[in-house]
Amino acid sequence: MKIKLLITLLLAVGLASACSEMSPHPMDMSQAVQNAETKADHEALAKHYEEVAKEMQLKADEHKKLLSKYEAKSYLYGKQADNLKAHCRRLINVYEKAAEENLEMARLHRQM
Repeated sequence: MKIKLLITLLLAVGLASACSEMSPHPMDMSQAVQNAETKADHEALAKHYEEVAKEMQLKADEHKKLLSKYEAKSYLYGKQADNLKAHCRRLINVYEKAAEENLEMARLHRQM
């Protein structure tokens, strides 16, 4: 019983740390967008959005790997397996949508 509790606690801490924000934005985005006037300004914003899109896709890929582990060995996680799989699916969708939106922002800034 104590081992199950310890495993559950470790999984919860691991998931919480995996979902936490590692680094804040390097710039004030609202200010940067408002002040963007030159082609170089918009290029810098586009580059920033592309970098964020890459980070979001990496997070989505990380959760895809976790999901495949949960699906392959769901018996290890007992009743929590379905919750863990659903959680990963939601995060995959969120991160992939964020990546798409950031790429669209990059495209728009490149057109300016």
